[in-house]
Amino acid sequence: MLKTIEGVYRDGTIKLLEAPGDILDETRVLITFLLPSQLAPVELSRRGIDAAQAADLRTRLRVFAEDWERPEMDVYDDYDNARTTL
Repeated sequence: MLKTIEGVYRDGTIKLLEAPGDILDETRVLITFLLPSQLAPVELSRRGIDAAQAADLRTRLRVFAEDWERPEMDVYDDYDNARTTL
C-alpha cells in the first residue's frame, strides 16, 4: 500500500510536513519531485467548465476516491501500455 505525505526539499534533505504516523523506521520510500509546471493551476475555461461546475464535479467524484487509491488501480496510470499485455 502507498501512503503519500507532502514535504519540502531544501539543502539536500526532505522535511515532511506531517508525521507519517504508523510507518516504521527504516521503511523504504520513493520521492517524487513536483516540478513548477506540474503545480500550475488548471485553466477551467480551457476545459469548458467554470468554477461552480468544477466544484460540483469534485463533490460528485469524491465517492470514488477510495477506489481510485487502491493499489490494484495503478494499472490504469499507464493503461495504454498495460492493455497491450492483456
